[in-house]
Amino acid sequence: MRRIGTALAAMILAGGGLLAGTVPAVAAPAAAVDCAVTWGSLDKTGDSVVSRRLVDVRAGQHECYDRLVFDAQGTAADPIGYSVRYVDVLHQDPSDVVIPIKGGAILEISLFSPRYDPATGQPYPPLPAVDVTGYRTFREFKFTGGSEGYTQAGLGVRARLPFRVFQTANHLVVDVAHTW
Repeated sequence: MRRIGTALAAMILAGGGLLAGTVPAVAAPAAAVDCAVTWGSLDKTGDSVVSRRLVDVRAGQHECYDRLVFDAQGTAADPIGYSVRYVDVLHQDPSDVVIPIKGGAILEISLFSPRYDPATGQPYPPLPAVDVTGYRTFREFKFTGGSEGYTQAGLGVRARLPFRVFQTANHLVVDVAHTW
């Protein structure tokens, strides 16, 4: 009886060893993400003949860049006019008051979007604050004002890094890369 039990135990252990041999000892590494960018850091502009009211702004973090998104009213076919550029100092338009902003570099963002109803002259409700605490590249975001149908904002970033600007549907997207 003891021999049968010993033989059975040996077979179970041997079978378990076979099963264990089919499981990989180390998980396969995740595919590496290629964060190479060709965006550059020169001024970016987009024309529009239609003024678009901003209704929201938000930020997000991605593996290769931080993202700022402006949502506008209107149809997706209407382009959102913009100018995005690095500046040494952020000056409020039109007062020329210097606006302090955290970061090693500053992106000035001007959007062809009034902060008031052109028909009544009444201001639109304020847009939400955007908290970028803990972001890899973003340091601070501020709406700084605007005039004559434009809204101005400042985005403090870690350094003068490549960025891109594009529109998708009713969203104007500003991505700033984490590295060159």
